[in-house]
Order: sequence, then C-alpha cells, then structure tokens
Amino acid sequence: MNLSIKCFRLLFCLAALCCLVNNANAVPIDSLKHVQAGQLSLSTFDVDATPPVGSDLAYDPMINSWDMSLRAKGFVLMGSGKPIVVCSVDWIGISNDSQDEFKAAIASAAGTTTNRVAVHALHIHDAPACDFGAERILLAAGLKPISFEGSFAREVIRRLAVAVHNSIKKAQPVTHLGLGKAIVYKVSSNRRIIGADGKVKASRTSATKDSAMRAEPEGLIDPELSLISFWNKDKPVAVLSYYATHPQSYYRTGVPNPDFPGLARFMRQLAVPDALHIHFNGAGGNITAGKYNDGAHINRLILAERLADGMKRAWEATKKEPIDAAGVEWTIEPIKIPLKKDVVTMEQKMYTETPVFLSNNMSKLVLLRREEAGKKIDITCLKLGNARILHLPGEPFVEYQLAAKAYRKDLFVALAGYGDYAPGYICNEEGYRQGGYEAGQASAANPDIEKVLMTAIHKLLKNKQTK
Repeated sequence: MNLSIKCFRLLFCLAALCCLVNNANAVPIDSLKHVQAGQLSLSTFDVDATPPVGSDLAYDPMINSWDMSLRAKGFVLMGSGKPIVVCSVDWIGISNDSQDEFKAAIASAAGTTTNRVAVHALHIHDAPACDFGAERILLAAGLKPISFEGSFAREVIRRLAVAVHNSIKKAQPVTHLGLGKAIVYKVSSNRRIIGADGKVKASRTSATKDSAMRAEPEGLIDPELSLISFWNKDKPVAVLSYYATHPQSYYRTGVPNPDFPGLARFMRQLAVPDALHIHFNGAGGNITAGKYNDGAHINRLILAERLADGMKRAWEATKKEPIDAAGVEWTIEPIKIPLKKDVVTMEQKMYTETPVFLSNNMSKLVLLRREEAGKKIDITCLKLGNARILHLPGEPFVEYQLAAKAYRKDLFVALAGYGDYAPGYICNEEGYRQGGYEAGQASAANPDIEKVLMTAIHKLLKNKQTK
C-alpha cells in the first residue's frame, strides 16, 4: 500500500475517533424537555453513502454516478431504557468487523450500547461491500483488498456518527404507532425451480431471459409488505417498510444506484414528505424478480412502481394505536453459526481465485476466525406494542419469515434480513437437501442452522420479553 493511502486512512481514523469522543456527550434523554416522563421520542438520520468514482463496488469499479445516491437511513428510539438505533444502508452487505465498527460509532453517538444497535444492508448489487476483517486478511497476504478497501466505508461511519448525534437534538415525541400491510403484485418469485427428483433444476435469477423459466409458477414467496410508522399525534415521523426479495432489476453497470426498492422508497418519500422513509429487505435469500423481469432496463421503473403501489396501499390500510415506553422492548439472542467444513479452504483459494469469488467468500473466512475467537452474532427483536421486528443476519430463505409470522399469528411480525452479511445464504434444512447455488459455496452455514435460527426466533417471539 502506498504512503498516500496510509495517510488517507489515518486521517479518517483520527476524524472518526474525534467524532466518537465528542459524541460521548450525546444529548441525554432527559434533556428533551418537550417529552413527558414515560413517553417515547424518536429522531431520524439520513446520509449519503455513495462512494467516489474509481472506488471498487461489490463486483466492478465505479465509473460514474447516477441521479439517485445510495443512502444510509435510520432512527433512534428513546425513552425505554437506553436508546435503540436501527439503520439500513443501500449496500450489498456489511460483515463481521465492519458490523462492529458501524455499531460502535453509532452507539457512542446515540449514548447507548452496541447490542442495542442493528445495522442492515438493502443488498443492492451496484454498491459497496464492507468487511474490514477481509480487508485486513487480504492486505496481510499481499493481495489487493478489491471491494473490501475500507477508506470510504470509514468515512460513512464518521458521517453516520455525526448525523446520529445531531439528530437527537431534534427528536420528536412518539405518541402513536401505525401498522399496515398490503400484497405486492408481480414483483417477487422464488428463484429455485425444483425438479421431479426434489433437487434444484434451475435458478431464476433477478433478470431471467429464459421465457420458459419465467413461465414457471411464482413459487413460495411472502407477497406481503409490512409497514410500521411512528407518529407524533397526527404527524408521521418515520415510516419503515419490509419486503422480501432480491432488489435487482439489472446490475454490474459500474454505476451505484439503489435499484427499484430505492426508487419505490423515493416515490413514497415524495408522497409523504414529513416522515423519513426507511426500507428493509426481508428474508429474500431465495426470492428474486426473475419471473417478472427479463432484464429490460425499463423494468426497473415498472418494478419500482409496483413496489411503491404496495407501500401506498399498506400506508392507506395503516391503523394507529397509542404507544408509550412500556410498550417498547429490545431482546437479544446471540447465536453461533454452524459452519461448513469447507469454509477453512477459503484461505488457500484467496491466492488463486477471481476477485468476484473473493468478494463473495472472504467474509466467510473472517466469520470462521471470529467464531474461533468466541464471537457470536446477535439476533434481535424490537417490540413495539403489538408489533415485533426481527433482525436477522445473512441472506435468509423466505421460509424463516413465513415461519416467524405463523408462530405468532396474533402479532404483527416484520423481518429485516441482511444484518451481518458474513454467513451468506442461510437456507432451511430442506433447502440444503435440494442443493443449488444458494446451498453450495454461497452459504457458510451447514443444515444445522435451521434449528439454531428457529430456536432464537421462537425465544424472541415468546410473550415475555426482557430489556
């Protein structure tokens, strides 16, 4: 690494450190004098997360910018114990050590602890990947860090810390919670086509040019979009949407963009401008738009309009209910991902494999080393009155989302996937038996993951929760 890059990185680290020191004095909850005792308050933040031209995106160098930037959006919920922070970033994934650093900076800025922070990616493919552990391993091996080069990611962390800190000064009371659902039509389909032998015979990717594959049935999906909104009396403050699908219409353009979910989010932001709109990808590991998308570029707009229509109808179906601090809880279940034996081979392969292979697999090696050091991944649940929001790692199959909803039919259950991106695809046990791309090299977990993950989900969704 040349001296200029080292200096550049050092400056970023120093800036972030200064920011964290300053944010140690983040605005305490009791300084929000307009918020009554026992009442909740909420602030929102939104920063530009678009890298500069010349940066390495997940799969290709960045050659230009698009009209719409990549964003990092989130909220800080205060009044029930230490603040709770949830953030969604328009990147492909944030893994391992990067999750640690994002959470540490955000927690310091919000005056909370790292285990009360959730950071998710929207899984946009024309966007950065982030894993400081992978960057460190590649540099130590004398290899290019490719998409894991972390200078810009550290700048985004600094921006987020400043934005979170400043947002708290403008927090608003939260008096009501809004809950709404709607079916989204002709956007998602199951990507795995199963043959007569019970095995995957074909994969319906995000852009499926084969008309025979597009003609296959929609398959198992969750067609429902869940919408959760925070209100200050009659004024919406934040709108959270949850929908399970890979978010690609087409990609590998070298031009970062938030694809059709980002477009849909922007349309709804224009329609309801007083509230920040934050979108989360659900358990979309085995879900794509492939049945409804042949890769024609106009389909980005068509898919966006269909998703925005679902958001609109969920908004129109929203029912408000009062909420106070007693109705909010944050629960944590740390898990250890049961790993495949071949994960260890990544260390040998990193010297000979392509950059795309490394981008898809280096985080699995880092995950192995972290687990060997005793580190776990937190599965968390945010209780909001009659609603529960689950936060899961990796690219979970939609079966997990459907199972969570079925387990607590009496509750409004929403799910955000793509937290810690390190495990890659998280199939269910049957999915591993069926084989296919998702169950192979693309997944770090072995079939035991279903029992581990479902046990955690059931614990988090039980009636009694503790802070």
